Amino acid sequence: MPAPFRLAFLGIDNPHGHGWRELLRHFGSEVEIVAIVPGLGGATASLEEYLARVPRFEDVPQLLAGAEFDGAVVCLPNNAAPQACVALAQAGKHILAEKPVAGSAVAFRPVVAAVRASGVAFQAGYMWRYDECANRLRDMVRDGRFGKHISTEITFVTSDVQRRDPGHYLFDVNESQAGFFSWLACHSLDLLLYILQQPVVGVTARVGVFGAAAVEVEDGGVAILDLADGSLATFLGGYWIPRWAGESRWCLRGLQRWVNWDPGRKGTSGVLEIHGPMPQWIAMEETFSTPADTTPGYGGARGRALVRDWLDMARSGRTDCRNTPESVLATLELIDTIYRASREARRIECRIGS
Repeated sequence: MPAPFRLAFLGIDNPHGHGWRELLRHFGSEVEIVAIVPGLGGATASLEEYLARVPRFEDVPQLLAGAEFDGAVVCLPNNAAPQACVALAQAGKHILAEKPVAGSAVAFRPVVAAVRASGVAFQAGYMWRYDECANRLRDMVRDGRFGKHISTEITFVTSDVQRRDPGHYLFDVNESQAGFFSWLACHSLDLLLYILQQPVVGVTARVGVFGAAAVEVEDGGVAILDLADGSLATFLGGYWIPRWAGESRWCLRGLQRWVNWDPGRKGTSGVLEIHGPMPQWIAMEETFSTPADTTPGYGGARGRALVRDWLDMARSGRTDCRNTPESVLATLELIDTIYRASREARRIECRIGS
């Protein structure tokens, strides 16, 4: 039996820190957390008792000097995560990084260079790439089942700033460096590039603070994206619901077919409502539903598959996970361009993604 994969955990009080550690527990003796770097003000309030005696280090240099480990989970704010990832990669440590990893593409580019130079396994927390409905849509796009693609419409609205505490570091421009588009819209934007497999060639946007909380970063906005195949994508979302809740909807439209995707349908892990042409006067109407996911941990079965992919890559030396340094960079470039388009109140021409 192989020795346990030794992990350092950076940023234990990240909002998703406990969820990540719950995912790691699925792998039993295959994985062992052997070192901790608290982060987020040095707090350890979210530390489980089974980790109480694990050695703690104040920063990444101390960690590298004082601990023996194979890889690290990095759950640090945008102002700290890129430097940590670079140092870990240069030391030959595999990296599993909570998204978005950085507050801008410029800040993340040294991570790409360090990971590629070292050859370490890299994975980011964009776990929707492991969702069954998302991959069904990707296959449909790849197989040309929509015919000419016309539009992709995405809505993602979640609990408002007041529910989340305006004093939280997520709304601190120095720590987070950006707002809703960096921390939550990133999931949808990353997935858009993954599903459509088309570069974004133009961006128009308006972001800002639309709610009542006077925070330093945007609480939401809207973006219109032009894709290389001539189709349009729209994204609308924000921290705008006055209670703990979330709403997410996708619609992909083509000349031959359109599909509504409800990722949060109650009692399921997502539902695709598929509408198509009428061969021989019979309309194509299908519903594809995935069963409810009861897997403990951040992202449930999607998150477990993401961690499995990373561990397998680290053990085998395989080239890439489903999330790559370059795919994370593309998502950050798209977010940067959305911010720029809003700031300059004009359409920005670009070429982002594969």
